[in-house]
Amino acid sequence: MPPMPPPAAGFDRRLFLSSLLGVAAAAGLSGCAGADTTDTGTEKAALAPLAAQVPIGTSLKIASYQGVQQLQFKLAGLSDLPFTVSDWLNIGAGPDVINAFRAKSLDLANNAGIPPIQAHFQGYHAKIVAIGITRKPNYLFATKPGSDIEDVQGFKGKKLAFSQGQAQGVVLLRALKKAGLTYDDVKLVPLTSNQFLTALQAGQVDIAPLANQQAPAYLKQYGPKGAHTVKTDVVDLLNLLWAPDSVLADPAKAAAVAAYIPRWAKGQVWAYEHPDVWNQEFYVKTQNLTTAQAQSITALANKPLFPPSWDEAVRWEQETADLLAEGGFVKKFTVDSLFDRRFEGIAAKAVPAEYQR
Repeated sequence: MPPMPPPAAGFDRRLFLSSLLGVAAAAGLSGCAGADTTDTGTEKAALAPLAAQVPIGTSLKIASYQGVQQLQFKLAGLSDLPFTVSDWLNIGAGPDVINAFRAKSLDLANNAGIPPIQAHFQGYHAKIVAIGITRKPNYLFATKPGSDIEDVQGFKGKKLAFSQGQAQGVVLLRALKKAGLTYDDVKLVPLTSNQFLTALQAGQVDIAPLANQQAPAYLKQYGPKGAHTVKTDVVDLLNLLWAPDSVLADPAKAAAVAAYIPRWAKGQVWAYEHPDVWNQEFYVKTQNLTTAQAQSITALANKPLFPPSWDEAVRWEQETADLLAEGGFVKKFTVDSLFDRRFEGIAAKAVPAEYQR
């Protein structure tokens, strides 16, 4: 494996990957991270045209973090899937999704742009099959209690929660770059996103990127103790569906994925168009938030957008991969191989014109 760029100060990327991915996956990384292990038969099958109908008996295992997809499908009347969902898995974090893909316990997942890049770096082959675009920030930078940090320039010399394989990680890296800060200017603390709140509360980190829906509850509890948020205009552009190459090389499963995509897009549109119902049924009933807190979250919600062309998404993904490569987090590569263009435009065709861009 070619030598990697020098690591950021105080940050052992190999140790981080070992803790994040488990011993077996880390062992694979120590050999030839990013090596191409896809067999020729799988590659050829993945190029075959999509079947017009889903064969009887087809099933998929689909990620539905906190039950979002099932609830959207139920409320929007989209439960008439032409295949069986053998399992809805409560999995959302990119590293967890990659491990589930490896274990063959998951066929399709909803993530941001960075997990497919991380999977490629690990030598695992999966492809993006649907694209949603987010134009407004999905994350806020939260401070620990008692912090006096007011802007991203104030991150210099501070401990920042960093998840290499998740959207929060790339949002942080983009914010640092925009502020003119280098990796040597900060201390990146390797954590997964589900550890961010605990790390903030304990003062283990000075800053952590929190999803918009996490911030209200955190500020309610720790705002009186001096915790606050630092807002930026940095966005994580991509909201995507992706699946292992082995799944997409199976004609029946590929057809099922194609049938799922329109419902995935329509479910998001429905939730956006019915915020009062969504606030009560999801945020209040399942997340135990108050109506006011739910309303503050949906006020920040992105209008769901599904581009007929993936060209912008490919450019954004390439910029993200290059940013990670600059920091020595992954090897430089061309991201075109991450997109299965057979599925391009399926999501856009399923929604009204105002959501097609």
